[in-house]
Amino acid sequence: MQILRDNPVLLLFLVAALGQIVGRWQVAGFGLGASAVLFTGLAFGAMDPGFRLPDFVYIFGLSLFVYTMGVSGGPGFFASFRKRALRDNLMVLLILMGGAGLTLGIGQVLHLDAPYTAGLFSGALTNTPALAGILDSLKASGADESLLSAPVVGYSLAYPGGVIGMLLGVYFVFRLSARKKQQDPGGHALAQGEHSLESWVVRVTSPAAVHSTVHDLRQKAHLQVSFARIKRQGQLSIATDETRLELDDLISIIGRKSCLETATQLLGERSDDRLDLDRSRIDFRRIFVSQKSVTEVPLHTLHIGSKFGAAITRVRRGDVDIIPDGNTVLEPGDRVRVVAPRDRMEEISKFLGDSYKALSEIDVITFSIGLALGLLLGKVPLPLPNGGYFELGFAGGPLIVGLILGRLGRTGPFVWTLPFSANLTLRQLGMVLFLAGIGTRSGFSFAATLQKGGGFLPLMLGGAVITCFVAMSMIFVGHYLLKIPAPSLAGMLAGTQTQPAVLAFAVEQSGDESPNTGYATVYPLAMICKIVLAQLILAFL
Repeated sequence: MQILRDNPVLLLFLVAALGQIVGRWQVAGFGLGASAVLFTGLAFGAMDPGFRLPDFVYIFGLSLFVYTMGVSGGPGFFASFRKRALRDNLMVLLILMGGAGLTLGIGQVLHLDAPYTAGLFSGALTNTPALAGILDSLKASGADESLLSAPVVGYSLAYPGGVIGMLLGVYFVFRLSARKKQQDPGGHALAQGEHSLESWVVRVTSPAAVHSTVHDLRQKAHLQVSFARIKRQGQLSIATDETRLELDDLISIIGRKSCLETATQLLGERSDDRLDLDRSRIDFRRIFVSQKSVTEVPLHTLHIGSKFGAAITRVRRGDVDIIPDGNTVLEPGDRVRVVAPRDRMEEISKFLGDSYKALSEIDVITFSIGLALGLLLGKVPLPLPNGGYFELGFAGGPLIVGLILGRLGRTGPFVWTLPFSANLTLRQLGMVLFLAGIGTRSGFSFAATLQKGGGFLPLMLGGAVITCFVAMSMIFVGHYLLKIPAPSLAGMLAGTQTQPAVLAFAVEQSGDESPNTGYATVYPLAMICKIVLAQLILAFL
């Protein structure tokens, strides 16, 4: 016990390791994941008030976590305000605002203090960054340790119900949709998303396609496919945007099945030929994008077709395949499928970088500048109507700067984005540091609250009510009013809850990867919205 009191670094990694072990335990398919580090820290803090990690641990972890999250979520956050995603995000925004209003009401009925109420909101919607923002605001206002532990208690008691309640919501969505399908199997089949890419070979027989360029066909018909090889009179070459199609050409196209069917109807008929088997002159390769000069700029500005006679047919980012077009922006860590002449392959590999070592490194200069700008913004006093002021703090400042820089991508020679793998590693490290730090500091107060007897039960019930309100509102509006397909709606429930465990359950229930689309559509805005609403609850009370 004394060794742990005297060695905070040892305590930190012991809490982190045990938390990760507990987080991997599964009960009926449900596990706490990284959040188990918080509960492990609470357990250590409850054992001995001397088990307290320094402030720097959770402050550093918080800043690191929210900045990397902002950088990765920036493009998606700003893109969420366009087209149909605007409708879906508006629904999520209004429902979360309703959840915040309900939280205020529950806080008044249960006579909860502001920190408890704000923590209850964060736990019911399983949002750790929102908890981080609350703690940062309290710390900036000079709150004592008892106040700092209050939102952690509220969060911890509401969190399990928040996950379980939303899991039940996802299950209910699929049950509703299955019953509707049984009643009307012809008109209400589940819309299944397509996430795997296929490659087809099409013979050009349609007069409408003859003499048209690949670029014109793609633009006029809004084809979301890539064109790779073309075989004309026995000669194999690469199809670029300037390629004009002729009668009886064989051309390979890559895309999702529904897109390939549309393209085939436009071009002619599907062929059983395999153009990719002949690699004597035209080859293909997966290449890592690690060269800074080719990242965060539109693909058409790289002129890969005219420079190398090559084509990029697929972009793999993380675990997702993307069909590129001229406006696609490559990011560090992307893996691109390149079709090129064999004798130019090494040249194009060098142009794109193809260095796995470079992908494992971060640009310390841009990373440090971005995080420093975020911390500086967090210290700027912002005026309030009552004459006071507030600060964005260690959570809000880095998050806002991260979102902006993630959206910008590049400023002159400075590339603000991080390689995908490096971003995930830093984000996970930041979360573990934050959860371990705040858990050990709040454990003793958490144990004291439980020892009062019965005081924690109203908090747990209140959190369950908030979770059920958000889930049922999403199901009613999404399923009955907006007619959103069940897999997408299930993904949106997980994205609104910002809960990977719920997403995994939705994918399992769907049988494919289609819930990922709904999740990605609403996740960025839901994350930001809950952070803001939690602090508004705190300020209002």
